[in-house]
Amino acid sequence: MSQSSTIEIFMYQVGQLFLLPVLGLVALLFVYALYVLGAFAVQALQRRNPALSGGYPLLRYVEECPQASEDELDLFAHKLLEPERLASRIAPMLGLVGTMIPMGPALKSLSDGNLAQVSGSLTVAFSAVILALIAASITYWVANVRRRWLAEELVTLQKRRAV
Repeated sequence: MSQSSTIEIFMYQVGQLFLLPVLGLVALLFVYALYVLGAFAVQALQRRNPALSGGYPLLRYVEECPQASEDELDLFAHKLLEPERLASRIAPMLGLVGTMIPMGPALKSLSDGNLAQVSGSLTVAFSAVILALIAASITYWVANVRRRWLAEELVTLQKRRAV
């Protein structure tokens, strides 16, 4: 066995070790995206009904810390958006990895003539990327709308402080 084929086999085996962790992370990100979507819906309802509290996190932060500077408010807004922003960027990467890992066994099964194994591997591959892209789309959309909401709150706070 040549040294290059030993390295290729080693790389293949190491890559296969990551399939279950990557699929698990894609599943977690998908569940997280659904949670974020639910929390977003609740926040939207809170923003529409002034009797409900919690729809305006920066205004609430200023009530708790009245001396907070604009930089501190901006930092707090970035902290609020960070989980969704990270999820929207990480999910597609994991989806790609979750797609590529099963392709090796699928191609090997194709060369062996085992079409059932090819089908199984491709099902896993495409399911991973679909769930990852749905999770990324949800978290990206929520992060962008929340960014606008937070910007509106910052403008409102700046106007209040200017008076």
